[in-house]
Formats: sequence, structure tokens, C-alpha cells
Amino acid sequence: MTIFVFVSSLLGAMAFGMPIAFALLFCGVALMVHLGSFDTQILAQNMLEGVNNYPLMAVPFFMLAGELMNAGGLSTRIVRVADAMVGHVRGGLGYVAIIAATVVASISGSAVADTAAVAALLIPMMRNAGYNVPRAAGLIAAGGIIAPVIPPSIAIVVFGVVAQVSITKLFLAGLFPGIMMALTLTATWWLCAKKEKSVVVRSFSGAALGRAALDGVWALILPIVIIGGMKFGVFTPTEAAVVAVVYAFVVGMFVYGELKFSRVPELVLSAAKTSSTVLFLVACALVSAWLITIANIPAQVTALLEPFVDSPILLMFVIMVLVIIVGTALDLMPTVLIMTPILMPVITKAGIDPVYFGVMFIMNNAIGLLTPPVGTVLNVVAGTARVSLDSVISGVWPFLLSLTALMFLFVLFPQLILVPASWLR
Repeated sequence: MTIFVFVSSLLGAMAFGMPIAFALLFCGVALMVHLGSFDTQILAQNMLEGVNNYPLMAVPFFMLAGELMNAGGLSTRIVRVADAMVGHVRGGLGYVAIIAATVVASISGSAVADTAAVAALLIPMMRNAGYNVPRAAGLIAAGGIIAPVIPPSIAIVVFGVVAQVSITKLFLAGLFPGIMMALTLTATWWLCAKKEKSVVVRSFSGAALGRAALDGVWALILPIVIIGGMKFGVFTPTEAAVVAVVYAFVVGMFVYGELKFSRVPELVLSAAKTSSTVLFLVACALVSAWLITIANIPAQVTALLEPFVDSPILLMFVIMVLVIIVGTALDLMPTVLIMTPILMPVITKAGIDPVYFGVMFIMNNAIGLLTPPVGTVLNVVAGTARVSLDSVISGVWPFLLSLTALMFLFVLFPQLILVPASWLR
């Protein structure tokens, strides 16, 4: 009965068009009424305590770092370096998109912001060069979902807070899967690029590469600073976010000179708006998470999944399929906030490494950003590329299927994540 109250109140509120954050709050109220312990003071207290969390400070700082990076010209220079490296081969701008998406993802950690930045820069170039625009848009959308997996990922920060798992370990464990996602997209694009007969192919220029690398070196150093600093214990993920902000500000304003001081308040406000949405969602979700624990829903879910607990691989397979289904209807962050407190006790009982599960869970939810009807990243690319959503959906399928296959490969062989993660630690 408790599970029914939880699911029906949540889905019912969403069906009536209630925003996800308020739907989660309504779900919490419904659970409290069902348990006979409704108290507005408890609601307010759990909301405040939910966001009064030091690691969550990384969210607004990484958001601001992304804004400063785009306004300060760092994103543009990353694209130029990638273009000088591989833009001369057939389908070269597709490889540029993958490289740019990976490097930009390792700075800001926001799928939507990174996708918008790369799409705005590359879609016009790919259209003018004669590429199939829906296929190019699909590739850029698929490249954008590397951001939630590779460090520094905002989604991983939120998962680590809710699941009480080390964010630093999650960051380091997400590095290799993020690179594997980029390589998978590269192989898929290579197959697709064979059909791009009308694309202009220019000659390689070492001098152009040298100039682009020299101009973009400051932008390319930032991911090394962030990941290297966490790897060697120089700073925590939250401190890494502050370092990213200061670095992007200094380079954008004083090195590249493209960031104007008059724009800083606008960028801070934009980052604050986005961050407030995420943090309010976290606050409401943690009310539901607390009540989920009080209502003993995890134990009931564990009982339902009991037949699979003795087989970790089979259990992971079942959970991944479940998350794929949920991901078609919910965005990444709500799915993480709703399902994490329910699934973590099951994962613990089955003896699955929580860091491995966290990376897999986030990767699955990131893939959900590409699945209609919600497909947040698809909508971003469609708007930026000025093509219909149906066209982007038709173009993204090869990349969506290849990334899903990679995810299930990680299910069958957990060592592909665990072994590189142990090396990095």
C-alpha cells in the first residue's frame, strides 16, 4: 500500500502538470498523511537540511564556470584546436564535435549547457560543409551526454550527496567510461561518415594546428587542472569548482580578453537561476527520500528484487532496463533523486560496489536525455540547429543504440569500470 501511495501521488501530480519539484513535495506530503505523521515543520526542516550540504556548493560554481568558459572564448578555442587536428579527414567535423564535447564536458559537467555550446559553434559549420544536418545534430546531442559521466559531473555530485558515496571516487571512476563513450561515438560516426559523400575535405596544415594549439593552450589546461587536482588530493570536488570559476574568469578576461566585466553580473545571474532550479529540486526530493526511508519502501523494493539479489549481473541488468524505461518519461536529475534512495539498499544487499553502480546509474540516466518523448538534450539541439525534433530523433538513433550497447557491456564486465578506477585512486 505504501508503494502504491508513493507512485500514485507522484505520477498523479505530474499528470496534472505539476512541476517535478512540487510533485516530489506533494508525494512527501501524501506519504506523511498515509503514515499519520503530517507536520509542516518536518517538511521545512528536511528541505533546509537537504541543501545545507557542503558538496552541493559545487553545483553553482560549476554552472558559473561553464557560463564564464563560453563567454570568455574557451569553448571556441577548444573547437578550433579539434578542428585543426581532425577537420581535414572525411567526416572531420563530426570528430571535432566528439573531441570538443569531451573536453568541454571535463570543465563544466552540464549536459544541456555543453550541448548548446558545441551545437551553436559546429552546426552552422557542418551545415555549410554539406553534412547531413539531422545526423550531425544527433551526434552532437549524443556527445553532450558525456558531461554527466565524465568529471566534473553535476549529476554525480547530486548522486554522491543522496547516496552518501565519495564524490571524488565517483569522479575518478567516471573518467574511463566517459572516454569509452567518446570512442564509441567515434566508431559509430566513422561508419556514418562513409555515407557523407558531399562533405568538403580540406588538406591538413601543421602550421594551423600549431597556431590553434598555442591559442587554445589555456583552455586545454583547465580539465587537467581540475582532474589532476582531485586525483592528487590538492582540492576537493567543491574546491575544484571554485578553481574552475577563478581560472575561467582570469583566462577569459585577461588572457583572451573576450570576457567583459560588464557581462559578469549577467553570467552570475544566469548560473544562479539554473543552480536554484537544481537545488530546489534536490531540497524537495530529499523530503521524499527521508519519508521513503521512514515508510520502509526500500525494504519492500528489495523484497520484490529478492530473486535477483544473488546474481549481481542479473540484478544490474534488471535495474538498467528499469531506469531506461523511467528515463523516457523523467529528466536526469529527478530520476536520480527519486530512485537513488530506493535502489541503494538493494545494491548494498547484493554486494555491488556503490561507486560502480553510481557511474552506471548516471550513465543510464544520461542516455535517457536522448530518448523521446522527454529527451532534454534533443530539444536543446533541435532549437540550436533550427531543425525539427523529429529530424534530430531520426539522426540520433545510431549513437543512442551504440551507447546503450556500451552500457550493457559495462554490466557484463564491471571490471572495465572498477579496474581503471582503482588505478586512478
